Amino acid sequence: MCSLEKRGDLFILTITGDDEHRLNPTLIDSIRAALNRAKSESESMGPTALITTSVGKFFSNGYDLSWSLSDPDPVRKRTGVRSKEMSRKLRLLVEELISLPMPTIAAVTGHASAAGFILALSHDYLLMRKDRGFLYMSELDIKYKIPNWFVTVVKNRIASPLIWRSVVLTAAKITAAKGVEWGIVDSAHENAAETVEAAVGLGMDLVSRKWDGEIYAVNRRSVFSDVLAALASDETVGDFSGGNVDPAAVSRL
Repeated sequence: MCSLEKRGDLFILTITGDDEHRLNPTLIDSIRAALNRAKSESESMGPTALITTSVGKFFSNGYDLSWSLSDPDPVRKRTGVRSKEMSRKLRLLVEELISLPMPTIAAVTGHASAAGFILALSHDYLLMRKDRGFLYMSELDIKYKIPNWFVTVVKNRIASPLIWRSVVLTAAKITAAKGVEWGIVDSAHENAAETVEAAVGLGMDLVSRKWDGEIYAVNRRSVFSDVLAALASDETVGDFSGGNVDPAAVSRL
């Protein structure tokens, strides 16, 4: 599911496997366990930073909608039990990232779509490879209502309303170069290895500032206060039932 490597003062969390890294409860729990381990081990260290990356073609292709739609219990399927469980767990994961007492960097070395895009945006910095992959809010293309809190994350991390429109209302597939131009991506790099190398360099620079991790987390929570409020209210939890999702479109992503 994922691994956590300690490299000097850095933690490198890698989503493993050669699949699409769909965000089902098993994968989300694995990532959360790695975050909890990093948080626990950082207590006996000085300043630290976290890098999240992946192996294979995908950073994450979003929620595991196939798993959600395959609930064998018709009542549970109709009421969206599995979808709500994915929503609840991802919201907990994002809250834990926002509360983590260290800077966080997403080194995006593959496609990041929908909830996978949101996972990347939930880090303080987003680095991306140039030669493959895109950021993609795919909800329009798969006939899926975007959760309110996803839009809150987008608005928190992206300055321009015109770019919000491109991301959410045209389902733009954003390359690394376009992401830098739009202010979504902090830097673009030639390939996966160079992206991770750049993330390590950035992480070391941040560690050298010797910030207090707990103060960093408190200040980040203030910056993301509107996101935290949206996570708590979860106004669109009922929209995860998946009743109108196009299964053929899901399978093509």
